Amino acid sequence: MTFSTIGSGASERNPDFSRLWLGQGISLIGSQITLLALPITAAVTLGASPLQMGFLSAVGSAPALLFGLLAGVWVDRYKRRPILIGSDIGRGLVLAAIPILFLIGILRVEILYVVSFLVGALSLFFNIAYRSYLPGLVRKEELVRANSRLELSNSVAEIIGPGAAGGLVQLIGAPLAIAADAISFLISAFSINLIRTPEPTIKPPGTGTNIAEEIKAGLKLVFGEYELRSLAGCITSLSLFNAMFEAVQILFLTRQLSLNAVWLGFIFAFGSVGFLLGALVVDRLTIRIGLGRSLILGVLVTGMSDLLTPLAGTIGHFGLVVGMLVLGQFFFGMGLTTFQIGQFSLRQSVTPSNLLGRMNATLSMLTWGIVPLGGLLGGVLGEIIGLSPTLALAALGEILAVLWLLFSPIRTTRRTGNEHEQ
Repeated sequence: MTFSTIGSGASERNPDFSRLWLGQGISLIGSQITLLALPITAAVTLGASPLQMGFLSAVGSAPALLFGLLAGVWVDRYKRRPILIGSDIGRGLVLAAIPILFLIGILRVEILYVVSFLVGALSLFFNIAYRSYLPGLVRKEELVRANSRLELSNSVAEIIGPGAAGGLVQLIGAPLAIAADAISFLISAFSINLIRTPEPTIKPPGTGTNIAEEIKAGLKLVFGEYELRSLAGCITSLSLFNAMFEAVQILFLTRQLSLNAVWLGFIFAFGSVGFLLGALVVDRLTIRIGLGRSLILGVLVTGMSDLLTPLAGTIGHFGLVVGMLVLGQFFFGMGLTTFQIGQFSLRQSVTPSNLLGRMNATLSMLTWGIVPLGGLLGGVLGEIIGLSPTLALAALGEILAVLWLLFSPIRTTRRTGNEHEQ
């Protein structure tokens, strides 16, 4: 499948993008298996305690905070395709240790800690290099289309992945099921290795430049360039208030609305449908109303959709409650996907190639670094003012994040070529 077959308007075929897309699509489905099978391996196969389960979750996300900015420097210093291939091969080999050690009979929870940390670190390098590699593979005017196709793969994986993972775990057991993810990473590495488009020349750092100075250059870019600074403010605000919202969302749905797991699964499934549809329509939406307006629309729809959750608590009819929550999840998926694809495309188009890694690393640090604060804030406010007011406050905060875009040149940006309306 090539650009000429995945959407109208592409001016030429791009088989190298298709190779990247195919490999990542297979890898994402594989990752859904590990997302389910790894905690099951710890909890069921190895009998991990709640404390051990919490630590297993924490060590997987620790590399983003420990090495995030350093990874950005590394990605900007070296060719990105070898980093992608090496990260995929590394993740495949590390994950393969779980089924092998299980068959030998020496698998322990402590080994899962090491695997989770290493996979998290390799994924950090892959994700930063991945977003930095794409602008050298497609033209600027094709970035929205390319990012929408990549996001489409993620949406499809989230829809079919959990079911496939559950079936595989049931069939052969959780430790052995992880082998499928290991294989998917090796397939991705093979697919990326087939790409023949030469990478742009990497501009080496100046003589005597150290890592701290290179990190500073990335921070200066993000906070000094008006569009990136506004985008960073919007992304960080959305992450903060969304984390605040999600911290008490399940408590509200289960305790105040008395929804069981079956209804929760039904409702959240519509979010996945929204993500999928958003990825399909964002390219045409951007062409019609412009990139800046599509970003603004995405933020507004995201926040207003979350506002439906506390509003559902004011309705007495169970069917209407479920209907409102379904609508909220569906439009949340559409709104967030529209924003995500647009913001990835914009930041890729305005950043020089030699700074893409550090830019992506800085924004990633802002995005994930604020999440614990948002979760803590949501929990504290939930105790003090109640669950419904906390959800409403978080949703309003998401809506107000749009101010970062409204008072910046982003609002008039038409396309990723950085054209503005006059």
